Amino acid sequence: MAINIDTSSTAPAGAAAGDAAHGYDAPDLRVFVFALFFIFGGITSLNDVIIPKLKELFTLGYAEALLVQSAFFAAYALVSLPAAAIVRRAGYMKTAAIGLVTMMAGCLLFIPASSSATFGVFLFALFVLAAGITIVQVVANPLISLLGKPQTAASRLTFAQAFNSLGTTIFPYVGSIVILGGLATVDASTLTGVALNAYRAAETQVVVNTYLSLAAALAVVAAVVWTKRNRLKEQQERSGGMFHAFTLLGRPRFSMGAACIFLYVGAASER
Repeated sequence: MAINIDTSSTAPAGAAAGDAAHGYDAPDLRVFVFALFFIFGGITSLNDVIIPKLKELFTLGYAEALLVQSAFFAAYALVSLPAAAIVRRAGYMKTAAIGLVTMMAGCLLFIPASSSATFGVFLFALFVLAAGITIVQVVANPLISLLGKPQTAASRLTFAQAFNSLGTTIFPYVGSIVILGGLATVDASTLTGVALNAYRAAETQVVVNTYLSLAAALAVVAAVVWTKRNRLKEQQERSGGMFHAFTLLGRPRFSMGAACIFLYVGAASER
């Protein structure tokens, strides 16, 4: 969703040259958007690591363990339209900062989740984290298409997706070493009472430490993005409601593309 640009007004100090119609000349912002693709791709892929960890800690069945994916991807369905509404009113860069802060909040919620050792609190933390990722994705995809010539927008988006894939390659490998290290040595199903509680507390702390590190990194990125919030000269658009996007489904190519993405995500989540 592109934000209308008011080309008649004076650009704020430090604003990138160009406009939405012809593209912005902002190489530094392209680097940050590539970093965003890397970050949200990597964090999303950590679900494949945390599912067996939570399954083992809370002795869950497969159906219960897959609630992790359900809680995570429910945020995409529930937050996408509100995120688009935020972009229309706040602009790309401010919304990106909001998304990153929301992701950071989701990571920090792993602290009470660990303290309570409650599976439901972990699910809520993952939902908040996914809500932030959804907001960032709503920003990143159209934004990268605007950061350069319109003729090369598809190439930039494809290149950005390469960073997404890089994140999904690196994060699970590192996460499996850090988060799953204890699975091979202790079987939670053999523990009871105090021993089980102590084991859960120790192992959930490993998960917390991982997500606290992510929260610290997200805080730094959010701060940098916020300092660049005025790099694009945007005119906040307040017309149209939150559900205005559904009118796009009347376009056959758009509706078929949306259906393809729906099926792809469904198939990918069943890996």
